[in-house]
Amino acid sequence: MNKRIRSLLFYLILAIVILLIANKKFNFISFNNDAPTQASGYGKSPAIPVSARIIRPKPLDDKLVITGALIANESVEISSEISGVIQEIYFKEGASVKEGELLLELNVDEQIAQLEKLKFAKKLRETSEFRQRQLLEKEAISQEEYDIALTELNTSGADIKVLDAQIAKSKIRAPFDGIIGLRYISVGAFINSNSRIASLININPIKIEFSIPGKYGAVVNPNDLIYFTTDASDNTYQGEVYAVEPQIDEATRTLRIRAVSDNVSGELLPGLFTRVEVILSHKDNALMVPSIAILNDLSGHKVFLQKNGKITEQFVITGTRTSTEIEILQGVNIGDTIITSGLLQIKPSSLVIISELN
Repeated sequence: MNKRIRSLLFYLILAIVILLIANKKFNFISFNNDAPTQASGYGKSPAIPVSARIIRPKPLDDKLVITGALIANESVEISSEISGVIQEIYFKEGASVKEGELLLELNVDEQIAQLEKLKFAKKLRETSEFRQRQLLEKEAISQEEYDIALTELNTSGADIKVLDAQIAKSKIRAPFDGIIGLRYISVGAFINSNSRIASLININPIKIEFSIPGKYGAVVNPNDLIYFTTDASDNTYQGEVYAVEPQIDEATRTLRIRAVSDNVSGELLPGLFTRVEVILSHKDNALMVPSIAILNDLSGHKVFLQKNGKITEQFVITGTRTSTEIEILQGVNIGDTIITSGLLQIKPSSLVIISELN
């Protein structure tokens, strides 16, 4: 009886072990069968949302951006050629004046008196010369005596011209149209050629002076257009190159250039700092893409293109850069769709969905 119980127990335990082994093997097979399903589920993950742009041709200006300064069209410090006391001031500070307009006058009473004296002396010498000429015709005097009388007459005439010129210099006039600055003299003051009177400035048109690297010397020429801004305004102004220095500065290796711009409003003042854009070249049909769409690779530059919902990798050759875009010279065509966002999440053959297209 005990032997039969032991046999039953043995077969029972053996059956349990067989069942446990069979159960483990089934679970393992089930797990392995599920793995491909999970992997398959990963491969069928949702498409990645990205932004994109359709490549279209657009105009492109290759610009050189440099700094410069505004200078007056004409500028001069008003001064006197002769010494004297100021008799009258005719200009107002900050006022506009015309070329030839009388600005101030010196006292020349003494010179006027001397001029009258010289004129009387000249009349006397004219009479003397006339008499001497008559006597010479009658051979009553020598040629030398007549020449002395004629020289005295001519000398009187020259003295009068010198005094007339000095009197004319006592009246200081505007050499060109412009605006008078602050004055530093008053009526009754004694001035000479070193005395500071006031400045006269013409600011319409205004000049823009700037320097470019010497290697661009053959590119920028008179009549080329420039665009510039100043610290005093958000406006963009247009100018035209009118002069190029014929030599490169040895110290800076730059070429000095001047342009001119209308300044009817007078808002552009000499001395203002400017940011100048020089147009080096122009293209009508450049292929431009956002700078963020270009990725650097060991082999060069590349972009991701979207074709039929999938990503393709394309190496490109770049050209001119602007503040936000880069020109593509080779590698893409008009109408291609280039990815502009989500670049770190995608790779070749990735499935994408375009959430924003521009």
